[in-house]
Amino acid sequence: MSEKPSVLFVCVHNAGRSQMAAAWLTHLAGDRVEVRSAGSNPGDAVNPAAVEAMAEVGIDISAEIPKILTVDAVKESDVCITMGCGDTCPVFPGKRYLDWKLEDPAGQDVAAVRPIRDEIKVMVEDLIKEIAPETSK
Repeated sequence: MSEKPSVLFVCVHNAGRSQMAAAWLTHLAGDRVEVRSAGSNPGDAVNPAAVEAMAEVGIDISAEIPKILTVDAVKESDVCITMGCGDTCPVFPGKRYLDWKLEDPAGQDVAAVRPIRDEIKVMVEDLIKEIAPETSK
């Protein structure tokens, strides 16, 4: 893994789970990790319930735009995390692939998205401990 690890979060529409995961990782790890997210069939906009759920914890994802998954995004990432949606990422040697089983927030209200948001936070915290732990100075 490079000095500054990079993580790619992938879900079908890049509108809910992967956007929340990318936002949590950026928020919690700061500049210790390079963060990307993408979808195999990106939606038109980020899920409004995901935007609202993240705003409740002080993280603004309202300006994010779903992006298409590219081979380059996978090549440039150390860790590729699919979000329980059966996506197939291109596979390259030396990359780490994880699949996080998460409920899809599509079409759900904010009350249903909150537990997904909170589960993603715990998973991201565990990922940070593994790939970019804070170092004592």
